[in-house]
Amino acid sequence: MTTENNGRDAFSAYHPVTLFLYFCTVLFFSMFFLHPVLLAISLASVFLYSVLLSGRKAVRFNLLWMLPVTLLIALVNPLLNHSGATILLYVNDNPITLESTVFGLLSAAAFVSVVIGFSCFNVVMTSDKLMYLFGRMIPVLSLMFSMTLRLVPRYKAQIRKISEAQKCIGCDVSQGGIFQRIRNGVHIVSILITWALENAVETADSMKARGFGLKGRTTFSIYSWKRRDKTLLAVQLALLAVVFAGMGMGAFETACFPFVRIAGLSGKSVAFFAAYALFCLLPAIVDGKEYFVWNSLKSAG
Repeated sequence: MTTENNGRDAFSAYHPVTLFLYFCTVLFFSMFFLHPVLLAISLASVFLYSVLLSGRKAVRFNLLWMLPVTLLIALVNPLLNHSGATILLYVNDNPITLESTVFGLLSAAAFVSVVIGFSCFNVVMTSDKLMYLFGRMIPVLSLMFSMTLRLVPRYKAQIRKISEAQKCIGCDVSQGGIFQRIRNGVHIVSILITWALENAVETADSMKARGFGLKGRTTFSIYSWKRRDKTLLAVQLALLAVVFAGMGMGAFETACFPFVRIAGLSGKSVAFFAAYALFCLLPAIVDGKEYFVWNSLKSAG
């Protein structure tokens, strides 16, 4: 999922540490906690942020791909997993239990939340931000990770250029007979592999010339801590303190087998869920604030 209006996303312009903390928290709770309220907050938040980042493309992606995947996981799990004590009905002498049905719904919500969350992560956490975060600690791994994130989009763009160039001389995969098309396709792939190898050598020479990995090597960074970054980090840590306090008190506990046991809502737990919701909605809050300020300045001018 590519970005459509990332230039108008104010949250992605904050310090990489605050952005990384946000995504790590949301993905952590989406993957390891199956409380329905928690998952509903995570899913709604990442869905909203994906729309803020990519607009209609995100809506199409979520509705055309994520919604069917959610329904598929929710329907398939009770057909394959027959654990649980509460039998709802039988399908071909196989019991469909309430517990497996609930687990399927929660697992589907968690899976979709993680996928959409990673799609937002891929848009916001660019390679230069990842290099800033991990370049000094693990330079080789951070370089490999940032290059891997760029691998598929870059190769897709390059093979598109090669195909357009080959089409001009009548050697595209859409031209000629079946065997000619196969030969053209193999030739295009061969050109792509040659380009990839040459590019890898050039990248290695470039990094070596810059002293990559040498001790005492200094680095330049465009990122610096501003007052707004410190304020956002303080808000994040305060909200996380409340959330982790709730986790320690068992407010997010959920078990599906052998019986469904979900921690109920109380005065304290509502505060914990509210803190988590505020944390997850920070991108929307920041973007909304910037949008309001910008329109106020335009109207005043």
